[in-house]
Amino acid sequence: MERSFDAIIVGAGQAGPPLAGRLTQAGWKVALIEKDKLGGTCVNSGCTPTKAMVASAKAAYTVAHASEYGLTGDAGMAIDLRAVKARKDRIVANSRAKNEAWIRSMDGCTLVYGAARFEAADRVRVADSVLTSDHIFINVGVRPRIPDMPGVDRVPYLTSTSILDLETLPEHLVVVGGSYVGLEFAQMFRRFGSQVTVVERGATLLSHEDGDVSEGVREALAAEGIQFRLHAECIRLDQRENGVVVHVSCTQGSPEVIGSHVLLAVGREPNTDGLALEQAGLSTDAHGFIPVDECLQTPVEGIWALGDCNGFGGFTHTSYNDFEVVAANLLDADPRKRSDRIPAHALFIEPPLAQVGMNEREVRQRGKPALIGFRPMTKVNRAIEKGETRGFMKVLVDESSHEILGATIFGVGADEAIHCVLTAMYARQPSSLMARSVHIHPTVAELIPTVFQELKPLSSDAE
Repeated sequence: MERSFDAIIVGAGQAGPPLAGRLTQAGWKVALIEKDKLGGTCVNSGCTPTKAMVASAKAAYTVAHASEYGLTGDAGMAIDLRAVKARKDRIVANSRAKNEAWIRSMDGCTLVYGAARFEAADRVRVADSVLTSDHIFINVGVRPRIPDMPGVDRVPYLTSTSILDLETLPEHLVVVGGSYVGLEFAQMFRRFGSQVTVVERGATLLSHEDGDVSEGVREALAAEGIQFRLHAECIRLDQRENGVVVHVSCTQGSPEVIGSHVLLAVGREPNTDGLALEQAGLSTDAHGFIPVDECLQTPVEGIWALGDCNGFGGFTHTSYNDFEVVAANLLDADPRKRSDRIPAHALFIEPPLAQVGMNEREVRQRGKPALIGFRPMTKVNRAIEKGETRGFMKVLVDESSHEILGATIFGVGADEAIHCVLTAMYARQPSSLMARSVHIHPTVAELIPTVFQELKPLSSDAE
């Protein structure tokens, strides 16, 4: 059976459904194809479930440290991971149901379940159906990457997806990978009561961050009892009666770590390998991403790639912005580009880390005179009152133009407070705007103007 549409969207992640909404509102006849679950990674195995479980872990940590806030008595708390999972599953199911109700309410949108494969640049097959269109949008997302590591084929392991279905708490969770996903799970399960060891091949955690950020995160997590094995070269896995063995080659410590469970958190890879892209005249780069231009168009006319599968961003907010860029160009005669957005990301441990624009390392590499403002969280009243004084604020400004180049906040409320800086950057306002702003007391954000008031020349010394 062959059906023709004005647009075909392959994948119902964060860019697909809103694009379907805009196109159907404009009178387009749209087919939205999803091979698994609506909502993509964010709803099903990313932001929504992990942050729901982070909230449970936060509650457990708060109860365990109640005496620090003057609360006495036996709370009698026990971690019921099955109940934690059930709460998470309810939140995910509710979000997915809302997605489906929204999609099915769109006049002109046909929701098609199944795996899509190209047969030509304007033809996609799903099971026995062939769908045709002059406008095809690929939004297939990513999945956890399984490294080519010795022993990985012989040892049971968890990924960032499968770990969400655990109902029994690991006695000792070994996390292979010291970046954003791995660290969120490390703190979460440590707060639930597991022993946790993080094994990282690099010299530091979070290799893309400034050194003071990486070390600050390590210290915060170590203070909660998480163990770290850095410089862990030649990582290999093995199975023994007493658990999973992670063999490492480090300058310090034992050559092996024995755990009850191992989580592989070494990145994600795009779901582009099953699309038969070659039939459409498309190819991917060495990492499986689909090349796109500034407006998200691929080298083949009439085909776009949105979200994580194009290699630009890799976040829910960048995926949604991809939809906005495409819709603006197609429907609004508004020439928006993916490069219009300012890089911004966060690590949702406690304390959270948020970073926008350039970090200090990048500013130094830029080779132009710059200013820096810095304030430890120990000098932020709101952090003191909350009893959460780890971390700092750091801002970077061009010395001649006073353009805000970037900011990093590592500390309580960072993931929210950072946005006042980000908004000023989008508005292309000079640092004086932030320095003269008056923010509400008592908040974490109220000290951001102070940091801009105390700018000093950034030394030329390497970090």
